[in-house]
Amino acid sequence: MYSKEDRERILADFAASGLSGNAFCRLPGSPSRPALGRWLAQAARGELDVPERSVRGRCEHAKHARYPEETKREAVSLARGGMSPAAVARRLGVASGDVVSSWVRRAAGGARMAPKGAVGMNAAEAAARIAELEAELAEERMRTAALRELMRDPKAGDPASLSNSRKAELGERLRRDYGYRLRDVLTLLRISKSSYEYARRANGRAEARAAEVSARVRHAFEASRRRYGYRRVRASVASGADGLEPMAVSEREVRRAMREGAMRPVRTRRRARWTSYRGEPDERPANLPLRGDGSHDFSAGEPDRLVVTDVTEFAVAGGAKVYLSPVIDCFDGMPVSWSVSRRPDSALVDSSLLAYAARLPEGHPPVTAHSDGGATYRSRSWKGICERSGIVRSMSRRGRCPDNARMEGFFGTLKEELYNGRDWSRTSPEEFAGELDAYMEWYRDGRLKLFVEGGAKVYDTIAGRRRRLGHAA
Repeated sequence: MYSKEDRERILADFAASGLSGNAFCRLPGSPSRPALGRWLAQAARGELDVPERSVRGRCEHAKHARYPEETKREAVSLARGGMSPAAVARRLGVASGDVVSSWVRRAAGGARMAPKGAVGMNAAEAAARIAELEAELAEERMRTAALRELMRDPKAGDPASLSNSRKAELGERLRRDYGYRLRDVLTLLRISKSSYEYARRANGRAEARAAEVSARVRHAFEASRRRYGYRRVRASVASGADGLEPMAVSEREVRRAMREGAMRPVRTRRRARWTSYRGEPDERPANLPLRGDGSHDFSAGEPDRLVVTDVTEFAVAGGAKVYLSPVIDCFDGMPVSWSVSRRPDSALVDSSLLAYAARLPEGHPPVTAHSDGGATYRSRSWKGICERSGIVRSMSRRGRCPDNARMEGFFGTLKEELYNGRDWSRTSPEEFAGELDAYMEWYRDGRLKLFVEGGAKVYDTIAGRRRRLGHAA
């Protein structure tokens, strides 16, 4: 922030310079043009104490009178010191910059020619004036090109107010697309060559990393069959689960790469129409995961303590239906067994439960199997399998989908990652059953899942984590 004294001092320097506002603001250490305009307005209101734009040495020149030799010598001295002829004319009260230019040429021994027409300048003066106008035009064209490039970013302001990184990026576009020289770009952006080159090399390294991250993100996304969101893509790249060397990436890098690469997993939900509920043929078993406050506890401290099961439906070619009956272990969400069939009958759910019971060791602790109140889970065959295998039955309340939320959550993930958003109208039931089996195996052995261990978030496959913790997969 500029203090009142700083603003008054800068306005005094501006008044003494005789320069235009734009020219003065291009000098090193000068404020921006909008800031100078605000300060001049404050001075006009009397809020700042600054001198008038008149300066010592300004010539009070009567019309048709000759300029004093002292004024001519001072004008030549200022022009040779680097001040433009127009600025010298404003400072000394000379009619125009052309008059100052003629004094400079005359002092250098330039030849004079007789005036021609109404222009009143010789060939050398005209050539000098044309060169001056061409230089001003080139500078304005470059500034216009810079502002045109900045319009791509609504947050950007004056080119000189950008960071060094953005200046280097803008400068390279001006050099590549418009052919401007480096020295002109440096002057426009008010940046030293060393800072520009350092920022340009840093931008090059950043672009190379962005390209590498984008390629790795694309590989991980495709390896997941376009099922992963940015969190699992990042975990896959960082852990090397995509089959490549591990690479540390930030969430921001992954999200940018997926956004720019149009990598979006399908997230479409559909309401299931099939239900296995057939009334209340017998007494319902207790809803064991239900807590006293009405919520459910679907957690398990060890494998094979609490499992959930249900049946879901898929439509494929010719209106045919395929049904899946999985058994999910609440310890870590592992699909410990599953069955696929064309009919949602007792044979389907019994086969998945039998496959799970077959993997239980002898003398295992009691296992709770939680399901909904469908007829297949109240059949004589289902009850017999539970009784022979030492499995305790648990059942949801009627019309309460959240009572089996753990299972519904698995079905939601399965349909988002495998089924929804794809055209299965030409897929036969047998082909789709193969797709289901492949997905279930990948979910168990290859899909990254988020676990919280010791307060830290860890991504790992379900089977890999079980091996790491010493449990049988």
